[in-house]
Amino acid sequence: MQQLSRILSWCQQSLFPNLEETIGPLSKKMQSLVMLIEMVSLEEHLPQPSFGMRGRPQSDRRPLARAFMAKAVLNLPDTRSLIDYLQESQTTRRLCGWSRRGEIPSEATFSRAFSEFAVTHLPQRLHEALIKQCESTRLVGHICRDATAITAREKPRRRRSIPKKRQGKHRRIFKQFHEMTLDEMVDDLPKHCDVGRKHNSKGRMEQWAGYSLHVDWADGEIPISCLLTSASTHDSQAAIPLAEISSRRVTSLYDIMDAAYDDTLIREHSIAMNHVPIIDHNPRRKAKQNFDPAKAERFSLRSSAERGFSRIKDSFGARFVRVRGHPKVFAHLMFGILALTAEQLLRAAS
Repeated sequence: MQQLSRILSWCQQSLFPNLEETIGPLSKKMQSLVMLIEMVSLEEHLPQPSFGMRGRPQSDRRPLARAFMAKAVLNLPDTRSLIDYLQESQTTRRLCGWSRRGEIPSEATFSRAFSEFAVTHLPQRLHEALIKQCESTRLVGHICRDATAITAREKPRRRRSIPKKRQGKHRRIFKQFHEMTLDEMVDDLPKHCDVGRKHNSKGRMEQWAGYSLHVDWADGEIPISCLLTSASTHDSQAAIPLAEISSRRVTSLYDIMDAAYDDTLIREHSIAMNHVPIIDHNPRRKAKQNFDPAKAERFSLRSSAERGFSRIKDSFGARFVRVRGHPKVFAHLMFGILALTAEQLLRAAS
């Protein structure tokens, strides 16, 4: 957190004035982009291309990665809008690394670069590095685990018929708890586009075609770990993998989850990690069990997950999913989550 305070102080006292003298006034959005670029060690994950090989040299991918960060910060709907914005905004163009309009690559180059970023999990790696750099030494009080619907522009896969003895979410959770490594858990989760159904906060059943985004939120609405699954995947099936990922990044005390995660194995897994599970009771035709006052107060912190999802959708591009396929959709969402994470970390440090 001290490192974040130093970055924030340096940006406000030195970097912003110098940039404004060079490229003009910086809006709040541009200041957010500058701080995101400073916080993310892009050069460590995306080195400068070498030019010793035969054939046409590959264009530098770092300005393109910064451009996709700008797309998330500015909440632009698609790549065409991003290119148009870069053509008009000299400030954004120069922050990304292009001096002139003619240096901006074509839409096809943007598309190829984004495919590379998706396959190599670039935004996921940047987010993981940022969390480990800024949050690994802090004791996180509460992890709020939840999922949200992500609508996609692709044809959902038709669900195949599964024998009754193999149906249900409990078989996957059992295997996760007793048999699987973390990599096996993540690989086993469904990742195709399909149709999901769940009750919203008002108790109404809603349906969507696309995916489910599962996130562990730390205090301060900071996303710690994320997974993207098929829309039909029950929230509880991502609980143990998320908990394992988060435990490798931060140290936390309480796991807060709604009634969708009310499962004995999920509770046992949380306790085995030396956490205190606070999971809303799912009556399942039985009497509802209420929290004691202390746990009820902690459970109220779960609203931070709802606020976080709202911000991702309203301000960081999660409502504008124009790409297709799990890797690209996840990469698109993770650029937005990366921008939100940087903003929330700086807010906590200020």
